[in-house]
Amino acid sequence: MKSITHPTTTLALALGVSALLLTGCQTTSKLSEIGDGPELTQITNPKVMPAYRPVSMPMPRPEMIAHNPNSLWRPGAKAFFKDHRAKEVGDSLTVTLSLNDSASLANTTSRKRDDSEDTDVTNLLGFETKLARKLPTDFDPTSVISFGNAHNTSGDGSIGRSEQISLTFAAVVTQVLPNGSLVILGRQEVRVNSELRELMVTGVVRPGDIESDNTITHERIAEMRVAYGGRGTLSNLQQPRWGTQIWDVLFPF
Repeated sequence: MKSITHPTTTLALALGVSALLLTGCQTTSKLSEIGDGPELTQITNPKVMPAYRPVSMPMPRPEMIAHNPNSLWRPGAKAFFKDHRAKEVGDSLTVTLSLNDSASLANTTSRKRDDSEDTDVTNLLGFETKLARKLPTDFDPTSVISFGNAHNTSGDGSIGRSEQISLTFAAVVTQVLPNGSLVILGRQEVRVNSELRELMVTGVVRPGDIESDNTITHERIAEMRVAYGGRGTLSNLQQPRWGTQIWDVLFPF
């Protein structure tokens, strides 16, 4: 007899095998870090990373800049000397990140609803008397079906959030857009006592917003994306085990 595997069983088996493989890889990685802590990643070209995507944004019509070979003043320069600010792919600049955000949200919801419905059969083309004979003796055609529902819901919720980050780090120009704006990417990793702290910032800056000392503040970075976190022994202890995380995702109640 040919056995048929239920789709749900197949999905559960696939998830189980994937979880075991993932656990094996993570376990091997953690075992290799015993005594040394997480390893720093190698410096690589950002464009060859799997998650790298070129930035595409609406651009104004490019304008032709007239160059005067007999002039001592160069476009984009603040002085008669060389401009050391970042302007080409591969140039680096210093980013000053000073975030101090806080938010507080509170919601209150209440709902009350009462429903009732009553159905009777007193006239049904003359069949109401025959219907009464087929049903139990205590059947009352004036009250055949009666429904009643009462709903009462109330809920309170509040969210408090506060983040404060103050860092100064270097970023690299990865792309020059048609209007001259620079796409930057900055990554920083610091390992202290088997705990690795990671920072990644990307965004678009105007060359004119870069200061003469080749620095720029975070409020002048458009489309800024900041990812700040860590991994290591302490981070692992603060997170639930992978089995608990899978259970929280799959458990329907």
